[in-house]
Amino acid sequence: MQAGWRIGSIFGIPLNIDPSWLIILGFFTFANGLDLVTENPDWGFVAWVTGFFIALLLFVSVLLHELGHSLVARSQGIKVNSITLFLFGGIAAIDRESQTPGQAFQVAIAGPLVSFTLFALLSLLFFQIPPLSPAGVVVRNLAQINLVLGLFNLIPGLPLDGGQILKAAVWKITGDRFRGVHWAARSGQILGWLAIIGGIFFAFTTEEFGFFWMALIGWFVLRNATAYDTMTNLQETLLQLTAAEAMTREFRTIDANMTLRQFADDYLLEAKEPQVYFAASDGRYRGLVVAEDLRSVERSLWETQTVHSITKPLEQIDTVEENASLAEAINKLETKQLSRITVLSPAGAVAGIIDRGDIVKAIATALKFSIGEAQIKRIKQEGSYPGGFPIPAIAKAAADTQQQQTASELTSASK
Repeated sequence: MQAGWRIGSIFGIPLNIDPSWLIILGFFTFANGLDLVTENPDWGFVAWVTGFFIALLLFVSVLLHELGHSLVARSQGIKVNSITLFLFGGIAAIDRESQTPGQAFQVAIAGPLVSFTLFALLSLLFFQIPPLSPAGVVVRNLAQINLVLGLFNLIPGLPLDGGQILKAAVWKITGDRFRGVHWAARSGQILGWLAIIGGIFFAFTTEEFGFFWMALIGWFVLRNATAYDTMTNLQETLLQLTAAEAMTREFRTIDANMTLRQFADDYLLEAKEPQVYFAASDGRYRGLVVAEDLRSVERSLWETQTVHSITKPLEQIDTVEENASLAEAINKLETKQLSRITVLSPAGAVAGIIDRGDIVKAIATALKFSIGEAQIKRIKQEGSYPGGFPIPAIAKAAADTQQQQTASELTSASK
């Protein structure tokens, strides 16, 4: 989630408020105030002020809940980018996943534990103050809110904490984090649909339109659970696809021994679009020829110098092997800010090249979704991925997950 307004920081973690938070703050203030005015007609304006404080402290409770997740994550060396309060509560944006199922469980359970602790402390405080006073009403409501917040978040479906716990459990049992995410995401999808159907059904059959809120929460759970599942499918695809499956042979092989003049006349003058050239001689690829490098050579030398003089040896350019994962190719492409990357065969010959258009086409083919050739061509020309398609971040997360899983397997094998 993108931050709305930054209002400060807590323990060095940026704290943001999404505009939707103001909607729910106003709604809860009105709902609480109306109930209190009905129950305590003599309170007058105090009832509305009390309702506002209950609504405001509700989000303080949510903030502390998310802070629990954040501090445990940070203790594991995970960077916490921000905590954002929004329509459905709060979310802590972290830089990466925990490295083990046990650590993932610790991060997930931290939030509910904070909520249950607040419930216990507020319950003790409630017995120390007049129960029917405004302060007593605030404390009682906050205690109940934190109990519900803790229990609700233990529902076993993503994106809730219970879903993260389920993910960690399946990950621990199977040794596969991706499988854990799929199980928890599908559980979240089922629960989301049940909440939507149940909320709408009860809203119309009981005429209690508060059940629409239940349906709205169900929609939020379904939407995010589906996003988790889709993202995991994409990560798995990037790890399963190889560079050989994504590459094309959209390059030209030229004789390394031809003169620069011949190269310019026979290839560059005829080219309607920029081309990729590799030089070869004696049956071997010698390297990459960058046409722009020709400008650094005086024209008087073009008749005598050969293409070999401006060839960058394969050892000096960024390459991946044919059997490398597409995630590895993407990470190298983005880390070095390249327009394309060269794919080498086991024998060290140029097998193909991969650019961002090739990557999008390979993903679309693997996941069976349609994308037009015109769009692929535009991606190739612009050298950027479609908007809202964060392939570099997904590839990095996929590679990190694979490294963590490999390290975990090696650790287990050494015991």
